Amino acid sequence: MNYKNASVIISVYDKPDFLQLVLDSLKRQSIQNFEIIISEDGCSEKMKHFIENYPFTTKYKHLTQEDIGWRKNKALNNAIRNASGDWLIFIDGDCVLHPRFVEMHLRYAAENLILSGRRIKLDEESSNELMKKKQYNINNLFFALLKKQILKKGRSLYIEEGLYIAPNSIFAFIRKFRKFGRVLGCNMSFSRNAIYSINGFDETYISPTVGEDTDIAWRFKAAGYKMKSLRNLAVQFHLHHQMNWSSNQKNKDKMLVNQKINKYLCDRGLNQA
Repeated sequence: MNYKNASVIISVYDKPDFLQLVLDSLKRQSIQNFEIIISEDGCSEKMKHFIENYPFTTKYKHLTQEDIGWRKNKALNNAIRNASGDWLIFIDGDCVLHPRFVEMHLRYAAENLILSGRRIKLDEESSNELMKKKQYNINNLFFALLKKQILKKGRSLYIEEGLYIAPNSIFAFIRKFRKFGRVLGCNMSFSRNAIYSINGFDETYISPTVGEDTDIAWRFKAAGYKMKSLRNLAVQFHLHHQMNWSSNQKNKDKMLVNQKINKYLCDRGLNQA
């Protein structure tokens, strides 16, 4: 663990009830040497009131911007500028964390690596049950979900991603057989130097998907960084909600244009052209 100070950047838009569960899961982390940055793509009074009254036990910042459409990448760049940690961990405000989530991101942190884990996508019933609980054991939660799936009573997706396998476990070899897949914006981390080397998130993406993770991943690779999987190490439980987009083809087309000319340094990012 080379990085002693981390910034956990939480992307949010509305849903303070979801954020409460996420913040509660950060309180349960096995290590606490991190700051929290709540990166809001908007300026909701409801969110402001919740954050002002939440009993934080670690230092935090709440950053807002005018709500004039999807501008998550702009909000993320602003969070990076305001972060004090050398290692940046990105999650979403609808992802409840395993107690060793931050520890695993820091354990495998290295200057040349981009880390990314996975998540269980909870079905509506399981999500509502979790919302109602004030106290819960994350391992018991996983096995309850697994049991429901075996009995064909659950509809949660990617159940296998909720199994935490400790680095020194006799089952640690299982992770070697699991492919990396792709980077998820709700479960990724990298150094401050790395994100500045590609000028941050591309703010020309003004609709969800691709721009906040897939685009970042190929640009990191083009800049010489390597991807490392934290599957079954950095575990998340994604709360159920209605998705608010239908197609990401426009964003894919934009990314392909940049890939063809190997333009991994974006014009509108941390530094504006």
